[in-house]
Amino acid sequence: MSDCNHNCESCSSSCGDRKEKNDFTVQPHELSNIKKVIGVVSGKGGVGKSLVTSLLAVSMNRRGYHTAILDADITGPSIPKAFGLHEKAKGNEMGLFPVKSKTGIDVMSINLLLGNETDPVVWRGPIIAGTVKQFWSDVIWSDVDYMFVDMPPGTGDVPLTVFQSIPLDGIIIVTSPQELVSMIVGKAVKMASMMNVPILGLIENMSYFVCPDCNTQYPIFGESHVEEVAGRYGINAFAKLPINPKLAAACDKGMIELFEGDWLDALADILENN
Repeated sequence: MSDCNHNCESCSSSCGDRKEKNDFTVQPHELSNIKKVIGVVSGKGGVGKSLVTSLLAVSMNRRGYHTAILDADITGPSIPKAFGLHEKAKGNEMGLFPVKSKTGIDVMSINLLLGNETDPVVWRGPIIAGTVKQFWSDVIWSDVDYMFVDMPPGTGDVPLTVFQSIPLDGIIIVTSPQELVSMIVGKAVKMASMMNVPILGLIENMSYFVCPDCNTQYPIFGESHVEEVAGRYGINAFAKLPINPKLAAACDKGMIELFEGDWLDALADILENN
């Protein structure tokens, strides 16, 4: 057609050059039952994405839901450490089973399969992406109300694989107060828009430090920009996590399930009612 813009998704004409949209969706294991899948993403590393994933899973678990974590950060897995998981995942001829945490959260991570949890994963992108898909298709996720997918940072192979292969009900973006990060958040927002995945919330980690003596909040890494960034991209829900030594200690000791704090309650409400 003379006025063709080569965007077949927005065109209803049946011309000879029409190209159908590719479907990269991977089916879950036939014995799996997963109700909601939430991706936890960040535009850059080091902002506490795995911490937020863990806290969200624990928060929803405390509300009586069966939660699970698919650790898609193959080269930098930290979820098992936060939950104090050291046993290996087991399987049979039917498939692979996730490891349960102390409070019953199902977890699958590459560190639950390696011979030694300090062994590096020196794989190229396609193999890493294929492993993530297998965590979805080959693992038996039984009666999961909320699955949280802890993605590696950025917009590369694995995040793209997750967006295309796993039917996400939404994503939560994790950021930090620096000016640079607000620009990187924009990349994550635009990727979600390209993949037609709704953004459920924005979390600013390391937002402030509360002095234990005077209870004053100090923005150690700069003034918060979470409200500004959320407004710029039309994100209605956001939360601020403090710099809290107790949280860091809980992760180091594998006791994240004992954390105390209501910082994510508003986002948990949205997940519950979405």
